[in-house]
Amino acid sequence: MPETLPLFPLGTVLLPGALLPLHIFEPRYRQLVTDLVTGAVPDRTFGVVAVRPGWNIADGVAEAVYEVGCTAELQDAQRLQDGGFDVITRGMRRFRLLAIDPTAAPYLTATVEWLPDLPTEREPRQELTSASSVRALATQARGAHQRYCSLAWQRDDWRSPRKDVDPAILSHVLASDCLLPLEDRQSLLEQRCAALRLQMIRRLVAREAEFLQRLSAVPATPELASAPLSLN
Repeated sequence: MPETLPLFPLGTVLLPGALLPLHIFEPRYRQLVTDLVTGAVPDRTFGVVAVRPGWNIADGVAEAVYEVGCTAELQDAQRLQDGGFDVITRGMRRFRLLAIDPTAAPYLTATVEWLPDLPTEREPRQELTSASSVRALATQARGAHQRYCSLAWQRDDWRSPRKDVDPAILSHVLASDCLLPLEDRQSLLEQRCAALRLQMIRRLVAREAEFLQRLSAVPATPELASAPLSLN
């Protein structure tokens, strides 16, 4: 059934399981954090959608944002002396925007439908969906991730995901350590087949690792990577 969420457009893609720190300074989003903390917004949850490159939400938010986003659960909020907040959120559930209402609250709200993974019998390319194939893809994706991180970060800046991480969310966990272009992260978010997501993340991080090795370059620090452009 459709549900209503507060909506927060950002210049980044939030993936399920990923941490997202935010600095909140605009009055309407200060009010959102207050509502989350006090329980006026249930479950301390709001929706995050990425703004399309080159677009400005002032020109029309419905056209400027991607259709698929991810809910963010408020994990911690620190009020600042100027009245703003520093908050930590975690990505939870994917959704598709059905409608955006800019007038119902001090902040944007949206009607959404949830986007769980497709059942196995409905997934494309079913030869990829057997348990053994998914395990093999997970192993390959982990190997590509390890190579990327060994080139990109200092050893203390990353760690391999636990062995018991569900393959259904492993691709999102691996992507959280990698500085992928926004469009690639959005494609991962929208892909509803776990096996195909593992293929995607393996290919993406292998490509980025090759760039790093050829250019002898390093990406921005993890601190910068975790501080997305805030459009609030």
